[in-house]
Amino acid sequence: MPLNLFPGILEAARRARADPTTARRILPLLDLTSLRGDESDGEIEALCARAICHGVAAVCIFARYLGTARRALTGSSVRLATVAGFPSGGDDIAATAEEVVAAVSAGAQEVDIVAPLAALREGDVASVTELVEACRSAVGASVTMKLILETGLLRDPALITAAARAAVMAGVDFLKTSTGKIPEGATPEAAALLLQVIDETGGRVGLKIAGGVRTSADAAPYLALVDASLGTDWVSPSRLRFGASALLDDLVRIANTDPMS
Repeated sequence: MPLNLFPGILEAARRARADPTTARRILPLLDLTSLRGDESDGEIEALCARAICHGVAAVCIFARYLGTARRALTGSSVRLATVAGFPSGGDDIAATAEEVVAAVSAGAQEVDIVAPLAALREGDVASVTELVEACRSAVGASVTMKLILETGLLRDPALITAAARAAVMAGVDFLKTSTGKIPEGATPEAAALLLQVIDETGGRVGLKIAGGVRTSADAAPYLALVDASLGTDWVSPSRLRFGASALLDDLVRIANTDPMS
């Protein structure tokens, strides 16, 4: 669908309802997340058990818990994800690349990397290229790399688009909206900007929606937006994720609702 129709797509997406079919589609796209920083091993094990039970895409935790999570997820299809440069997105690219290397050595299959936000806010889009290339060079192509653009902080559509394009050209696998650690997380407008860049790649790069997505009603408009812009066939865990800690229970509740009741 031509992306100059996004205003109409956005308006329609906002009206999307969280029905059982929608909830069932979103469940396998979920990155079940716990990034408080004070989790116990028992909490991580419980998180992994819930992820396996409900068949979500991945568990996303801080790197220091990777060993515990790796053992808990053994034999399952749930992928193991962590974060780097989180949440502030420091400008020390070498340090972030070292974080990524250490995380992969500890078992991470996916790493959500925060963009160098201070540099970006000054217009230094090249810093995104440098970061993604450094991390990709350090760990190779087998690791799924997601770049967090913190769209609620960057705000400027032109800057968000430029940073997303730089990340794609440097070899990123997913564009992600937010850390979830600032007041403004994901918005349909920001997601539309990232989808425009993804469409330019022919859909080979994925999208992760994170930040403020707590209920099925929050998530449904984003799924509708993706369906309308890239098509339902594009939607799969390899291309679309929702990062949340609070979303799972509501998805399960809605998914198990009898539509005739």
